[in-house]
Amino acid sequence: MRRMYNLLAAEIGTTQGVAYVLISVPKEGVPATRIAPMMGMGVTSLSRLLKTMEDDGLIYREKNDTDKRGVNIHLTDKGVSMRKKVRQVVIDFNKKVQPLITDEDMQSFIKVCDVIKQEVCKEIIRFTGHDCVETGGD
Repeated sequence: MRRMYNLLAAEIGTTQGVAYVLISVPKEGVPATRIAPMMGMGVTSLSRLLKTMEDDGLIYREKNDTDKRGVNIHLTDKGVSMRKKVRQVVIDFNKKVQPLITDEDMQSFIKVCDVIKQEVCKEIIRFTGHDCVETGGD
């Protein structure tokens, strides 16, 4: 799946990593420190990715009003436009798969994914001491 999403992302001029950030940043922005745990990335790798996205005009950084040490990530108009393309790629793929899966099988799949996510979060907390953070953007 990762390979397929990389290929699909390349078709619209981006990468899977950039696409995931675009989908993960809500309209109101998100602290940069929350993105790395969502993506399972180290801070250094994320910093490089965010710098590239900023250079490409997809995001901008803004100081956090409540914590001046923190920085919030926001999408530019170009970033919002690219996010719409990314979301459409995901929606189109889901439309191809949906008719092939029964509702019962889908519910079982979702249940299994939820259990796996919970266990993965427990392991992340055990290894890093940091909470497992999830967020979704539009």
